[in-house]
Amino acid sequence: MNESYSDSYAAAGVDITAGYRAVELMKAHVARTMTAGMAENIGGFGGLFQLDTAGMAHPCLVSGTDGVGTKIRLAQLLDRHDTIGIDCVAMCVNDVICCGAKPLFFLDYIACGKNIPEKIADIVGGVAEGCVRAGAALVGGETAEHPGMMAEDDYDLAGFTVGVVDRDQVIDKNRTVPGDAVIALPSSGVHSNGFSLIRKVFDVERADLRAPLEELEGRSLGDALLEPTVIYVKPVLALLEQAEVHGISHITGGGLYENIPRSIPDGLGAKLEKTALRVPPLFALTAKKGNIPERDMYNTFNMGVGMSVTVAKTDADKALDILRGRGLDAYIMGEIVQSGEKVALC
Repeated sequence: MNESYSDSYAAAGVDITAGYRAVELMKAHVARTMTAGMAENIGGFGGLFQLDTAGMAHPCLVSGTDGVGTKIRLAQLLDRHDTIGIDCVAMCVNDVICCGAKPLFFLDYIACGKNIPEKIADIVGGVAEGCVRAGAALVGGETAEHPGMMAEDDYDLAGFTVGVVDRDQVIDKNRTVPGDAVIALPSSGVHSNGFSLIRKVFDVERADLRAPLEELEGRSLGDALLEPTVIYVKPVLALLEQAEVHGISHITGGGLYENIPRSIPDGLGAKLEKTALRVPPLFALTAKKGNIPERDMYNTFNMGVGMSVTVAKTDADKALDILRGRGLDAYIMGEIVQSGEKVALC
């Protein structure tokens, strides 16, 4: 038992014993994420990971960091904190997989007004679940109390991941040619971007977030908005092992218009068929409620496409079979064309 305690620090608003209690509650969650390279060191000053580069000629580390943004406010309003950590992991690992990198490990950072061990453990439980879905080890993290800067119920969450890929296997968008198929990997909803606009449109501070809505097929607004981000790592890794992928885009802030161009070389563009896109009803409700123009919707939200993958037209059916075999209802949403316009919705 850790006997460290400071009455003076507690009087200033920081209860260090709550931190120790939170760490104890986290340990079972962290244990779920153990992978071959992870060395148990929870509570130490650094997270240890033994890197296995067998079979790689030129191993290259790939890092990614992100937060969850104002989606956290929904978790606070609903007092549900066990899934927001999945979003944090997803935002990081879905980025590094766009390079072709396998995520190895993850660290989280939680800033809070008051350390309530059970709440912190719920948050970390979500982080651990995200790590399990990504096949990454949760090697450490940090929880910091910020009394006087944050209200007692407030917290923020950010994370950091490191992955590895053989330099020769890094996704090279310059392989992209006209006629390549652009495949949509469906999202689970808004994911973790655009929530400042979402909160304004639905006035979430005063809205009934628990009432079922006909427009959402009986789901409540709170359930639909808090649905965690899909983690695409394992299906995409399976695809990379069996097919040549020319480009991958994680559809985050900026929507389709901003993110898809990042995986397309100059002189080429993506021609997307609007009739092919499977847009969840939540986006139609958002556009109607907020009187948001179509262009703004596609330039803010993922519109049902959490990730796009570009492959040769001859490999499209094979790619769809692989992704669907891994639980993703992937579909072709367009093709690469010779164009100065990076994304055209037709």
